[in-house]
Amino acid sequence: MRSPQDGHPVPRPAVVVAVVMRRERIANRWQSWRWSLADVVPHEDSFGTQPRLLLDDENETRWLHPGFTVELFLGDAEGYYLNVTTQQPCFWVVWRMEEEAAVADEPIALPQTVTLSYHDAGRWLDAQENVEQVPASPDVVQWVKTFVAQHHVQEAKRRQRPQSFKTLEDRFGNPARVSTGKASGGPGRG
Repeated sequence: MRSPQDGHPVPRPAVVVAVVMRRERIANRWQSWRWSLADVVPHEDSFGTQPRLLLDDENETRWLHPGFTVELFLGDAEGYYLNVTTQQPCFWVVWRMEEEAAVADEPIALPQTVTLSYHDAGRWLDAQENVEQVPASPDVVQWVKTFVAQHHVQEAKRRQRPQSFKTLEDRFGNPARVSTGKASGGPGRG
């Protein structure tokens, strides 16, 4: 986006967050641990810029991943609208497992991106990514609702044509004929 007055870039509305990932012990003979999204919290400068271990015991491990910028885009106002009009508006986080251990002694789950857009989450799910959600805080929900109120334009509902005016088609999509006249001629009629 550029300012109409001077052509300089206009910053998008954004919030910076940190993602908390959790590894928990599970009772499964093929897999003893499972990774999942634990929380999305407001970023604080004291978090630093690198992932850090918050908790490590025999049943659970938690990692903090700071510095994810969540921007609101004008072109996705409908995606934010669909989120904030649900019973529980949320953040969606896409995460992937490390292929080789780079952050810790063994591979950990690394968040890739965070969004508030219903459409983004749907695209990632369609692409078979690991996508999880956590409730957004009331102040974030209000911030997104304000954005939606300013930028989302509800599409006008279109009147559906009555079914009686639609052309008839056979099962192959070809026009079908319906005769309302009396059957005449042919074998067996008479």
